[in-house]
Amino acid sequence: MNAEFINPFIAALRNVLSTMAQIELVSGKPQRKTAATAQGDVSGLIGMVGDDVKGSLSITFETSIALKVMQNMLGEQPEAINDDVADMVGEITNMICGGAKNELAKLGYNFGMATPVVVFGKDHTLSHTASGQKMIMPFASEHGKVFLEMCFDK
Repeated sequence: MNAEFINPFIAALRNVLSTMAQIELVSGKPQRKTAATAQGDVSGLIGMVGDDVKGSLSITFETSIALKVMQNMLGEQPEAINDDVADMVGEITNMICGGAKNELAKLGYNFGMATPVVVFGKDHTLSHTASGQKMIMPFASEHGKVFLEMCFDK
């Protein structure tokens, strides 16, 4: 995967959490991912299809940061991951993908987005829609970790 394609997703993730939840993320080292098991506790997964792009993106949150995002964005303080937190993760996934989509359109990449699917629970799995290599990028904050996964055929 080339940086020109990945960087808009990273920038959108950082922008959404910074502006919507006042949470700053520190990037970790990207790695290839071979297992289907998610690194965190709640994930939003969205597919993307276009003439020259087919892929998927997931954002996975540890419980601690998902609950903090919920508190900062909506003023609610759930004690555990619930349907409201799952809805919020779906919306965040949509915002990140939409932000990246706008930037990528300027570079000539055009694609449609599916409705995000949210999965939660310890050791849940993610099934990416593309058959390409999966990449995972960890992000850290004082409230926990977030993991961005991408898989594209392009």
